[in-house]
Amino acid sequence: MSKLVPVILSGGAGTRLWPVSRSAYPKPFMRMADGQSLLYKTLDRALRVADGGPVLTVTGRDYYFLTRDEYARHPRGAAQSLPFLLEPVGRNTAPAIGLAAMHAMEHIGAAAILLVLPADHLIGDVDAFAADVRRAQALAQDGFLVTFGIKPTAPETGFGYIRMGAVLAHGGREIGAFVEKPDRATAEKYLASGDYAWNSGMFCFRADALLDAMQTTCPDVLTTARVCYAAVRERASPVEFDKDTFAALPDISIDYAVMERAGRRAVVAASFDWNDIGSWKAVSEIEAGAAPDASGNRVQGMAVTIDTENCYIQGGKRLIAAVGVKDLVIVDTADAVLVADRERAQQVKQVVEQLRAADHAAARFHQTVHRPWGSFTVLEDETDCKVKRLTVKPGGILSLQKHHRRSEHWTVVDGTARVRIGDREFLLQRNESTFIPMDTLHRLENPTDKDIHLIEVQCGDYFGEDDIVRLEDVYGRA
Repeated sequence: MSKLVPVILSGGAGTRLWPVSRSAYPKPFMRMADGQSLLYKTLDRALRVADGGPVLTVTGRDYYFLTRDEYARHPRGAAQSLPFLLEPVGRNTAPAIGLAAMHAMEHIGAAAILLVLPADHLIGDVDAFAADVRRAQALAQDGFLVTFGIKPTAPETGFGYIRMGAVLAHGGREIGAFVEKPDRATAEKYLASGDYAWNSGMFCFRADALLDAMQTTCPDVLTTARVCYAAVRERASPVEFDKDTFAALPDISIDYAVMERAGRRAVVAASFDWNDIGSWKAVSEIEAGAAPDASGNRVQGMAVTIDTENCYIQGGKRLIAAVGVKDLVIVDTADAVLVADRERAQQVKQVVEQLRAADHAAARFHQTVHRPWGSFTVLEDETDCKVKRLTVKPGGILSLQKHHRRSEHWTVVDGTARVRIGDREFLLQRNESTFIPMDTLHRLENPTDKDIHLIEVQCGDYFGEDDIVRLEDVYGRA
């Protein structure tokens, strides 16, 4: 049987899971109660079925270093050089999967079988998942475009459905039809019939079979993708696509572009549990780190509940007190609090829409912002100063930069930093400080094997990120 190549699709804003998921640190990086992120869990599943072969990841350019660091947490992920395809902008799943198929054909062969896995699904029974993957792999070997159908457990109106057809070999079924998200009454009929499955968004097919299908169902997508792939200057990982040619790709899902119109299609009825963590209601039903209390409340973090029923409460460092309320989702982060009716949790995305319309930073960033070299946490942000706590990873190097509208003071809290200010370069030890005047070139670096921590005080009349003038950057941001 041809080699199986898992393809992880990682990105998206996860707006229904704000304020934990934000566009600069989206849903795949969310940590579950066991401390593992959804992305980590997806990588673990992929490595289990990859038979020692590559696991290909398609993600945004802005998420590359976050994703690489997350993979380094996994014992097998850290030990392998895993290939990446980096998108400069989002263009949905059809372009991403088409480009992954081209990459697989070039590096492995036309018969390579792609297993497409979104990075934000939760699957508990990994052994059952692996068994179903083998069934899908056998169908894909025979030329079918395969998806995984999830047995409905409720008349869910938030998922697309698949009508299952005739029985095929390897325990698969023909796909009778793809059905859009139904209303409640229609979803109840689907559930009662037993002939429908939820569309999981996971797929399995040969690379050449997918590209042949794209030639028939969406030749415009395929043609533009070929131009985009041909424009790549460097084929070694990470592969970065040219922004202009990539932006010309249509914004369309693989479902619409291919699966709904292709010929040889099959569905494997999943025997594993599955959740796409699509809302805080879904999170509240599966992840709390403990069973509900006597009043049906699930709590992560510190909380006091008085006459409170059926609430999901997730806190951070602060204590949450809930009095006389029921059926709520309460999520507290360092810089934002969400309070929502559990049954209206899907509408959280409207909060993000309003924040984006107002150009509010909370739509994109957390109080702690991750960077390739580490992270910074905003401790105070006023009109005349801004205070941050910087964490620089071992070997991390900030860009060589300057600012036109602010000066900076650095104080090392822990560790030893290498600092360049103008033409001077020196080490800054714990409890030592230095000053960077306005319009002065400077750089900060961690030459040690442990994290270093600094306090940065900015003084001036403007503290936006667009006042950073980068002259050199080892992460390609200059």
